[in-house]
Amino acid sequence: MTYFFIGGALLLAALAAYQYMRKLGRRQLMRGLRWVVGIGAAMVAVFMLLARRIDIAIFVGAVAFSVLRSGRLGPFSFESAAEDGGNVSKVKSYRFAMELDHDTGAVTGRVLNGQFAGADLMDLGEMDVRTLLAEVEGDSDSLSLLESWLDANRSGWREYFAESQTADAAAPETAADPLAEAYEVLGLQPGASDEAIRAAHRELMKAVHPDHGGSSYLASKINEARDRLLRH
Repeated sequence: MTYFFIGGALLLAALAAYQYMRKLGRRQLMRGLRWVVGIGAAMVAVFMLLARRIDIAIFVGAVAFSVLRSGRLGPFSFESAAEDGGNVSKVKSYRFAMELDHDTGAVTGRVLNGQFAGADLMDLGEMDVRTLLAEVEGDSDSLSLLESWLDANRSGWREYFAESQTADAAAPETAADPLAEAYEVLGLQPGASDEAIRAAHRELMKAVHPDHGGSSYLASKINEARDRLLRH
């Protein structure tokens, strides 16, 4: 009966461990395996040493030291295996390089050439994006990638761009001090540096991401404030 309960407990523990590991990413699994292998080998080395099998203890101890110190077991590296990017898809066009993280759903992109070469798409303001859309209009692959990035990171951008073209032309300038309003939107004091403006813009754009309950209207106001202050 005792063996039956022990076996049942081990089975439940194995099932719980399996369910836990299913939730982990490849990177976490490989780093966890590194410590399991390293500590396990160290325990075996100590046991062999106590058993006076010094030859085996030295060999297994060397394995434990290599795994724990450098994350390598001969030609195999636990760190490089963790960074294989099994959950990240990468795609390129002439103008853009994009990555999709399947674990988080995040889409990141970088401009490869042209007026904004080297720029992270997240750093571009509304007018920059409008300019970039016009630049890649003749490149269907690049246009498709850019639109996919906008769909993932700027929810409602199509409707906003279409409506704002006429709304901006018709609406009068009502703000008494546009610069003061822009500083207020970004939560900055007048005279803030360009670096502070970009940093505040990035943090606010994270907060208004559609996944966090944000809206295209708030994103447009934040982009407008950043563009105004940087031009000033």
